[in-house]
Amino acid sequence: MDSENFSALQAKRSSLPEQAADMISELIKQRRLVAGERIPTEFELASMLKVGRGTIREAVKLLVSRNVLEIRRGVGTFIADQPGQIDDPLGFAYYPNKKRLIQDLLEIRIQLEPWAAALAAQRATAENLEVVQNTCRQVELDIVSGLDHLPHDVEFHVAIANCTQNMVMPNLIPIISYSVGLFGTLTGKTLLSDTIVCHRAIAEAICEQNPELASRKMLEHLEQNRKELTRIIAEMDTEPI
Repeated sequence: MDSENFSALQAKRSSLPEQAADMISELIKQRRLVAGERIPTEFELASMLKVGRGTIREAVKLLVSRNVLEIRRGVGTFIADQPGQIDDPLGFAYYPNKKRLIQDLLEIRIQLEPWAAALAAQRATAENLEVVQNTCRQVELDIVSGLDHLPHDVEFHVAIANCTQNMVMPNLIPIISYSVGLFGTLTGKTLLSDTIVCHRAIAEAICEQNPELASRKMLEHLEQNRKELTRIIAEMDTEPI
């Protein structure tokens, strides 16, 4: 890592750990390190960036908090899974009106996911399709077994998003995943049989590489969800206090 780039960053920011964190991020990009790969040791990084090891430790903590790195005690520091993504990057948990939030998230998904399903049918690799099929089967198995299907439901929709091969799509996945979870907690056990049928139809259309059908089936699934959501919220609003 050249010291000229580091000096340039120093001029822009006052926090040395922040500067070091930026340079470590650049190092990750330059070396094309991926999830699970180990980064240089604390001593090596301090030598590269010409800063103290304490600064490196603070920089690493910052990158851990951003889900870029993970520390494995006694082993080293590694690139995190899905680096840069955190559970709630858009701060949905702090939105006070959950009923409004779930409606607005579904509104965005209705615009986004039919397009994603169509693109998935065009671009999915054999490995992508296997994940879609497996998560679809797992959701069905969870429902039939009376288990909580929401984690695998999220994985199913995320798998479709990943099929698009669109590099921006991972940044939009929190909209999908948070919405699926919130919708499931509100609707409870309604739509379970419909979920099985809709997921099967979407997965089959994508695996058959039929973009129009995949888009239509995804739209039908989400519109069905919106109809049920509207019904549930209307009942909640008319319940006596």
